[in-house]
Amino acid sequence: MFDLTEIAKFDIFAGLAFEDLEGLLARSRTIRIMKKGEIFAQGAEARSFFVLVDGFVRATKTTGEGYEVTVRYVSPGEIFGAAAAIGIDHYPAAAAAVTDATILRWPSSQWSILAERHPVLATNALRTVGSRLQDAHSRVIELTNEEVECRMARTLLRLADRVGRKVDEGIEIEIPLRRQDVAQLAGTTLHSASRVLSSFGNDRRGNSLVDKTWDHLLKQQLFWHSDNSLPIPAGGENPSYLPDIFACPHITRTCS
Repeated sequence: MFDLTEIAKFDIFAGLAFEDLEGLLARSRTIRIMKKGEIFAQGAEARSFFVLVDGFVRATKTTGEGYEVTVRYVSPGEIFGAAAAIGIDHYPAAAAAVTDATILRWPSSQWSILAERHPVLATNALRTVGSRLQDAHSRVIELTNEEVECRMARTLLRLADRVGRKVDEGIEIEIPLRRQDVAQLAGTTLHSASRVLSSFGNDRRGNSLVDKTWDHLLKQQLFWHSDNSLPIPAGGENPSYLPDIFACPHITRTCS
């Protein structure tokens, strides 16, 4: 059984009374998906929507040529697969667990009932959709206006914010992350991503932005390289998400 006080902290449930949350969870089914297990396929009938309790999920889209592209990662507390919330009948992307994952599942047929009974749930879901749309728009702008080094820096910062945790060396990316995933999220080739990651691992100041296994991101130094006029406190008191504040064209390593 889940700790309801922890579940209540999820953004999707923000503003729900405790008894309403209990009723909402009573309508759900808990499923456990093993690492690499499929949750739903792109184009499949959207029979369910989900909230991730623990673990991480990768959302991918397959192109007409058959290439699979990573479009985002889902973190604990996020709603996903909520096609019914935006009025579509099929999943626009596929989802699979990248670690063992615990997930809450509701039938899509219940969405309208739950949204009517708990308007705050619909509002929170709309905020999530809006945030993802804004993120997509930002990535389009980055693709058309920024060099690959800038896009890679922003991508690493986003990953640090969404799927990272603090460790002594900086921020650890908690998901199994391939260079190909980073390349796709940044809108570049595997070759270019590998080149940039290597340069981040051995910069001209002697700082390391990522370790040699690509599992750690030293976020303080990466923020410094995002705009060296804004030093980051040595104690590690970093804002949680800064790509929109730091102007990537001012990355001193590559864009000055």
